[in-house]
Amino acid sequence: MYLPAHTAVEDRPQIEAFVRQAAVASLVTVGADGAPDATTLPVLWEGDRVIAHIARANPQCERMVDGAAALLVVRGPDGYITPSWYASKAEHGRVVPTWNYTEVQLRGTIHLHEDPEWVLDAVTALTSHHESQRESPWAVSDAPEKYVRTRLRAITGLEVRVTDVRAKAKVSRDKPEADQAGVLAHLPDGPLRRAQETGGLGAPQR
Repeated sequence: MYLPAHTAVEDRPQIEAFVRQAAVASLVTVGADGAPDATTLPVLWEGDRVIAHIARANPQCERMVDGAAALLVVRGPDGYITPSWYASKAEHGRVVPTWNYTEVQLRGTIHLHEDPEWVLDAVTALTSHHESQRESPWAVSDAPEKYVRTRLRAITGLEVRVTDVRAKAKVSRDKPEADQAGVLAHLPDGPLRRAQETGGLGAPQR
């Protein structure tokens, strides 16, 4: 991740809350042949590890190398910024368009889990996390046990042991105050505007 100082977010609680709220990430791995693969997966970040699962039928699953490097990308709000919004445009015209966004990247090593009990624990934890905001949460135990066991055989458990955390908020903080004010004046109300206002990650893209 290209991370100029004015874009770096180092508040770990904010980063963890952002990933927890997003609850989904793009998992990027590289096969033995050096070709990259990517799949968007529900994730749960706990301490120094992220748990997930992937369909066995997914070619990325077949190509994963246990213990190899992995990258998880969690997207935040993003949008086009026209130079027409900058006060600098009228002043001297030396302005160009850009794209503002927020993002978290987690790097680590990928580990595959085939043990049914490990996979069941992971699925249960993921389900509990995603259902926690519902008034009447669904639980894995609500489904017939035989059906659940059948479904578990179709997936592989994943664990990324996180070694590096980087977060970026590219929200015009390198611009003069008048240009920043121009961006805020024209952005519609929404997650990107709130990220611009705070200089933080904002609400994750869902």
